[in-house]
Amino acid sequence: MGPKTEERAMNLRRANRKMPRRRLDIPTEKLNYLNPDYLKKFTTESGKIYPRRTTGVSAKIHRKITREIKRARALNLM
Repeated sequence: MGPKTEERAMNLRRANRKMPRRRLDIPTEKLNYLNPDYLKKFTTESGKIYPRRTTGVSAKIHRKITREIKRARALNLM
């Protein structure tokens, strides 16, 4: 037994997508709002923050990245 419609099946596959390989190469010392050049690696050209499934970082580091990006935006550094 599977989903009733093809649309529901697509949504199920999309929700159960595998995460990319974990990134362990991100030094937490560089994650600072005073380092906007490094934080730009985690945003699109329009300024949106990449999701975790794209960057492959842990939830804890992703929260820190988000916090520092928003601080840099508030000070007009980004």
